[in-house]
Amino acid sequence: MPTRSFSTGVSLLLLSVTVLVSGCAQTKVAGRSATAIPSGVPVVATFSIVAYDEETESWGIAVQSKVVAVGAVVPWAQAGHGAVATQAHANVAYGPDGLEMLAQGMSAQEVVDALVEADENRDHRQVGVVDARGRAAAFTGERCMDWAGHRVGAGYCVQGNILAGEGVVDAMARAYEAAEGDFGDRLIDALEAGQAAGGDRRGRQSASLYIVRAEAGYAGGNDRYRDVRVDDHETPIAELRRVYHLHRRMFRD
Repeated sequence: MPTRSFSTGVSLLLLSVTVLVSGCAQTKVAGRSATAIPSGVPVVATFSIVAYDEETESWGIAVQSKVVAVGAVVPWAQAGHGAVATQAHANVAYGPDGLEMLAQGMSAQEVVDALVEADENRDHRQVGVVDARGRAAAFTGERCMDWAGHRVGAGYCVQGNILAGEGVVDAMARAYEAAEGDFGDRLIDALEAGQAAGGDRRGRQSASLYIVRAEAGYAGGNDRYRDVRVDDHETPIAELRRVYHLHRRMFRD
């Protein structure tokens, strides 16, 4: 599994970019990607997992960060197509554009390659993608703040920046592979392992869990199976699991 580690004085922020791949769509996305990174944005660090659960045909993202309301930025997913986590000095277009490419049948690696190829600020970005078949891919830019890196496994990828060290993503990968039971709990298990290994060097503030499954949203009206966010809390992962279990009891399968 690939590892990347980089030290730099460049501040990171959670956002992302993405690209459509044919005809005029390429021109449109190239324009977005060329947008300069704005000055004065808050410095953000995060660690996340993106995964596919074959048994339930679900795609999910779990994330924690030392920034308020991380769930409003990082996780993107669409049932039947895949999931994207966008972070570091990000351009939020990575989310919707990445999902559109996945819907066109591109693999996770093809999507990651297309996103970063069109982005002149790619060195500041970090992204993880899982596609419709559970194939995973990730990218960590060379100017993401130390420690930054990722791991890619069967059906998942974990990634993080401004971490205590590479042991954070290693612990997340091991925990997810060893976890059993409910998909959401397994994703949260990975977050807990990352935090126990040192997590975000700056501390912790918010967490999010987002899972999609076809026609599994409220009253079957969409694919938003679980969408739980802890926007500001002293122990956001523990609070995320508590609220997640409340949600499971209220909205059973």
